[in-house]
Amino acid sequence: MNTTLKKLKNINSENCITIILNTHRTKPGYLKDELTLKNLIKEAEDRLMADTLKKDTTALADRLKTLAAQIDHSHNLESLLLFVNHDIAEFTRLPIQVTDRVIIDNTFTTRDLVRAMHMEANYYVLVLSQDKVRLIEAMNDKVVKEFGAPFPMQNTQFDNINTMEPVVSSRQRNLIAEFFNRVDKEVNAIRNQNPLPVLICTVGENYPEYLKIADQKDSIFDTFLNNNRIADKAQAIVSDAWKTMEAHIKERNAERKSELLKAVTHNKFLSDTNEIFKAINEGRIQTLFVEKGLFQPAVLENGKIKYVSDAERNDKDVIDDIYDEMIEMNMDFGGDVVFLPKGELAKFNGFGAITRY
Repeated sequence: MNTTLKKLKNINSENCITIILNTHRTKPGYLKDELTLKNLIKEAEDRLMADTLKKDTTALADRLKTLAAQIDHSHNLESLLLFVNHDIAEFTRLPIQVTDRVIIDNTFTTRDLVRAMHMEANYYVLVLSQDKVRLIEAMNDKVVKEFGAPFPMQNTQFDNINTMEPVVSSRQRNLIAEFFNRVDKEVNAIRNQNPLPVLICTVGENYPEYLKIADQKDSIFDTFLNNNRIADKAQAIVSDAWKTMEAHIKERNAERKSELLKAVTHNKFLSDTNEIFKAINEGRIQTLFVEKGLFQPAVLENGKIKYVSDAERNDKDVIDDIYDEMIEMNMDFGGDVVFLPKGELAKFNGFGAITRY
């Protein structure tokens, strides 16, 4: 997601098409996803036909259809995003629920990528024992994937221990430490590509031993699943891991919301959309706070935001979602964004910002 976001957020050109749809992991649901996508591509084509030269419409529609033909829906997660213009055509799957929609603008709509990275819990579960280790990537309570080679890793050195030796317990500890050290290096190699936090699932005696050798201790949660789950199915492990992660998310959301409430008392808070838009352009916004599910089409008139109805979303010059636009703008200035559950920002109409000064 990080790689995709970096690639897309700097693109600015005519007719950037983003298609977003909910999908299904299993039959019979994923069998219907292809038809849903086909209908959304038809919607995109119709909208392009109304506003774009015919040859451009044909070229873009063909790129959408070619990309769609490459998608194996049996591998779907909770949602699917397609990004197409004259220069790029790619898709990504996300393990989060979205709102089905087609967006045609001068930039790609990356809000759901940002939300998946910031609001949802994307993490690794390291299933650890002294003779075997597995690594699973999870999003909330769902498995994204279980890693293959070099995982699962086997501690084959145990086979060489002579249990009659008087120093066997000392040698065993050393071999376990060596094994954990090799595991840690492989985990960090994967984290270098996608730096997610790590939740360890193991029996109590292994957790402190792993922390002793861990090179990046700050990437490991200060709690763990106290169980030997090495032989369990990945989804069963992640379902239990989510209970720990859910508590972590609630605590994190409460901390971020307290920042917002503190900013209100220190007069470093804005809630008017136009004031926030102006402050973003001046580089004054540190953090945007947005409720999940909040979307708003708008137009810019003389540098001011004017909301329009959903029925006008497809009109020329309408920004499909002004909140998505401001999120991307603020990230360009080094600001961040916090997505909170629906209702958490009710007193602020679902949207607010902390200023830098």
